Amino acid sequence: MIELSHISLTYPGHPEPVRALDDVNLHVPSGQVFGVIGRSGAGKSSLIRTINLLTRPTQGRVQVDGRDLTALSPEDLRTARHGIGMVFQHFNLLSSRTVFENVALPLQLVHERPAAIKARVDELLDLVGLTAQRDRYPAQISGGQKQRVGIARALASRPTVLLSDESTSALDPETTRSILALLRQINRDIGLTIVLITHQMQVIKQVADRVAVIDAGRIVEQGSVIDVFTQPQHATTRSLVDEILPQELPPSVIARIRALMAVNTARSSSHGSLHSSRLLRLAFTGTGSDQPLLSDVVRRFGLDLNIVHGQVDEIQGEPFGSLAVHLQGASAGLSAAVAHLRGAGVHVQEVAHV
Repeated sequence: MIELSHISLTYPGHPEPVRALDDVNLHVPSGQVFGVIGRSGAGKSSLIRTINLLTRPTQGRVQVDGRDLTALSPEDLRTARHGIGMVFQHFNLLSSRTVFENVALPLQLVHERPAAIKARVDELLDLVGLTAQRDRYPAQISGGQKQRVGIARALASRPTVLLSDESTSALDPETTRSILALLRQINRDIGLTIVLITHQMQVIKQVADRVAVIDAGRIVEQGSVIDVFTQPQHATTRSLVDEILPQELPPSVIARIRALMAVNTARSSSHGSLHSSRLLRLAFTGTGSDQPLLSDVVRRFGLDLNIVHGQVDEIQGEPFGSLAVHLQGASAGLSAAVAHLRGAGVHVQEVAHV
């Protein structure tokens, strides 16, 4: 559907040019919601604006629906853009036009018949829940309603791709959830491919199928949302995920576990036993979150287990859990338990700093 190949973008600057994008490669499958996340200044907006060539990359190729946009003439590019809708952070509505007239604008610009315009706009206002506001002006509606107008306007020309440029960052949390739910509904109902950029992992968690993490103009990690959340590899990704799924244990938990491990070590030494303890971080995904794996490990390997931190949640309806557990028992049993958990699809990481 969307293929970015070796995209680089350099802006003029003083004393040196600014490299906003650096050899970016992305593949966005058809019909998915694809999130791009990064901190301010990471290159998110530059990246999304290269997809419809509002910003032309310094080098690289942009393909949408099999067409190389970077090779098109200006006229052909304008035609191709009709298939790529865009929703903006600050709505960009015309204050002198009503809700109906704002949504109708793209169709009027291509000289669509009035009857066809009315039918299409009425359909879209019903889709986004704004039929009752059709004759109001932007100053008379809320921020969430303005963004719904922006979404309806972006859909007017029946695009196959929708670009969302921080479209919820100016909204309160409740309104953000409603807008993201609307985007997900549109994606499912009409199979629209959506590329959504944001600096909030909560947005990615709620709506995206796949995610790419951008830092200093480079894609540093990408994959399914469930994999990136539960097994972040890059430091930037771990920092972003930490906002909703803490990667570090609280100091109070660490202090308590250190004390327990010290007592266990002293007890084992005094009895000459081979008992030991480990602090593990476990990431469950999919059906593994619903299985009694921990109780099975305790029974099977004769261990003592204490859950010291964690949570169980859902991403796009798929359950996942992140738990920190303190295991005590025979060294051989601990090693066997770790192998058993990994064999059951659990990602196991020993917390080395305790």
